[in-house]
Amino acid sequence: MRASGAGVKGGVPALLVVKVRSAGVRGVDGYIVEVEVDVANGLPCFTIVGLPDAAVREAAERVRSAVKNSGFEFPCKRITVNLAPAHTRKEGPGFDLPIALGILAASGQLRRGGALDDYVAMGQLSLDGSVGAVAGVLAGALAARDAGLKGVIVPAGNAGEAACVGGIDVIPAVSLAWLSGGSRDSCGRRIPPPCGPAPPDPAPDSEDLADVAGQDHAKRAMEIAAAGGHNVLLVGPPGTGKTMLARRLRWIMPPLTGEESLEVTRTYSVCGLLKCPDGLMRERPFRAPHHTISQAALIGGGSGEPRPGEVSLAHRGVLFLDEAAEFRRDTLEALRQPLEDGFVRVVRSGGAVTFPASFLLVLATNPCPCGFLGDRSRPCECPPARLAAYRSRLSGPLMDRIDLHVEMRREPFPPTGGEPAGGGAQGGGRGDRGGWSSGEVRGRVLRARELAAARLAGAGLDCNGRMERRHLRRHVRLGSGAREFLREVFESLDLSMRAYDRILKVSRTIADLAGSEEVAVEHVAEAVQYRVTGGRGVQGL
Repeated sequence: MRASGAGVKGGVPALLVVKVRSAGVRGVDGYIVEVEVDVANGLPCFTIVGLPDAAVREAAERVRSAVKNSGFEFPCKRITVNLAPAHTRKEGPGFDLPIALGILAASGQLRRGGALDDYVAMGQLSLDGSVGAVAGVLAGALAARDAGLKGVIVPAGNAGEAACVGGIDVIPAVSLAWLSGGSRDSCGRRIPPPCGPAPPDPAPDSEDLADVAGQDHAKRAMEIAAAGGHNVLLVGPPGTGKTMLARRLRWIMPPLTGEESLEVTRTYSVCGLLKCPDGLMRERPFRAPHHTISQAALIGGGSGEPRPGEVSLAHRGVLFLDEAAEFRRDTLEALRQPLEDGFVRVVRSGGAVTFPASFLLVLATNPCPCGFLGDRSRPCECPPARLAAYRSRLSGPLMDRIDLHVEMRREPFPPTGGEPAGGGAQGGGRGDRGGWSSGEVRGRVLRARELAAARLAGAGLDCNGRMERRHLRRHVRLGSGAREFLREVFESLDLSMRAYDRILKVSRTIADLAGSEEVAVEHVAEAVQYRVTGGRGVQGL
């Protein structure tokens, strides 16, 4: 806290202009905000400038009541608060605490001198002076660390997430009352950083991959997807286990690294969705938005300051779109850019914001509007025109970005794996898991990922699905006969070059699962079958 123009009030220097550091959020990144407070003689008023939104403007009344109800005297003077940089819009109630600190210091009621110069303060105030949690504290703590500051003063409810940032002090504030000369123990304690991203808990027993009845072909596809970071399309009639498979995918994926945990936690903190007791997310996210979602809610944006969408909330995890053909086509087409780039760039008149969006996409759809096209027990009743319109909702360019196209059919009775547990067509038995339990599959996935990570370490990649063409030339070594087989497939199926590259990526993952350094014909053949759905090609459903 810096000040100029000192006077004296009650034996304590009254600082007429005070600067307190706070933090704002743009996109998912934090930036330092200088909260400048000027207390001057004149008609009593309270003005906040610096492009504040409605929540920031209302801070005047919250701060006034909080100061009075915390045992302080609110100055009956002309108070002007400037939030710099003034050209950036400020949102949310997180500026309440630094504004209150500035007013108390400027009026000579805060006996901390320049002790707050190296701290960033964030928090909203209740009318009784208590400090409440706010969104985006982790982003603010990262901004404080990058600016070389000593630490942050944050609400006690946000102390855990702020402590995820190493190298800075975290002081949890409960209320304004401790500011009246109280010690650090009366306001809280320094919060040590977490010990690091521990492996997530095992998959809950209710979400084991083996609980899906049969569908070994689809389970194999999910294993390949987890091992290589490949996108999946599941096509089949209702009740075949598409949703169950998608929900179990994250439990067979590798655990989050420390940096990935921080990335995921930051996005959830900015959106106000962080629910972890210690403030650090250790499980890969799973997002399943409804098919009525808007494009802005899926990709990010909205009115005012752009906000992260579902693709960013699924960053480093799984984005599952059930009944994919029911989504609006323009909404689905907006996925093409983040699928290629791993991020979303939202451009508005006030500037551009970049959101992380590196996720594993799982689409699930029925083969037709009635859901029974190709079903052995029930004929399809859809007229040709309606069927053609339904298929056109998933465009060729979008399908070309899906590595694994999986057709699922109803399992005959009794289903593979024993009797269903608790009834239902999808419930697989627990007696014979057939090597498809989530723990067993995850072990195979981890071994394949280790091989890929060692091979791609020099390229800065962690899985085969992120390889580009230059990486394919270097790291995909086709065995005898594999190249000629792939050429014949390319010509007979009339594949695009993108589809060709994706077949190579999947082949490399299958070879890693087999522990083979060379990509053999059988690896390519298995990869090719995932580009064909029921013999109708990559655009058929």
